[in-house]
Amino acid sequence: MTEPKEVWHRHLGAYGICLRQEDLLVIRKGGGPYIGRYDLPGGTVEEHETLNDAVIREFVEETGLKVRIERNLGVCDYIVPYALRKKGTSHIHHVAVFYLVQELGGVLAPKPDPFDGQDSLGALWVSTRDITEDNASPLVVQAVEWIKQGQLPVESKRLDDWVVISS
Repeated sequence: MTEPKEVWHRHLGAYGICLRQEDLLVIRKGGGPYIGRYDLPGGTVEEHETLNDAVIREFVEETGLKVRIERNLGVCDYIVPYALRKKGTSHIHHVAVFYLVQELGGVLAPKPDPFDGQDSLGALWVSTRDITEDNASPLVVQAVEWIKQGQLPVESKRLDDWVVISS
């Protein structure tokens, strides 16, 4: 008997790494495969929007903070088992463009404004020492590795044993 074929949904997102000493700005994720975990501020690039504009918009929406993009750090991709029943998919191919950003101002939103599609439950600063694979999305784990080593991996990462946790 053959295994059913995987059906992937490709998701392109732009994300920012914002640091204060050893603390990383994260959001508490309220939906999707990373629900209940820390995630990087950022997300879907909307129609007629550049990657840079997406990061800046997402930061305001999810964290309340305005940021400036310092530099593009690179791209990582993850294959995550997660069914999207409406699309008939079994996995998400998450393509994530990483940027280093600098905080310019604003007020941190412990509870952001709700709107259709808002999946941030609030923003907070977390010590990089407190981030683990059990409490964070692969993007946050990758960000911590970048902070420590200064580079992103070249190869794609399959997360076949990924467990979706509840918030």
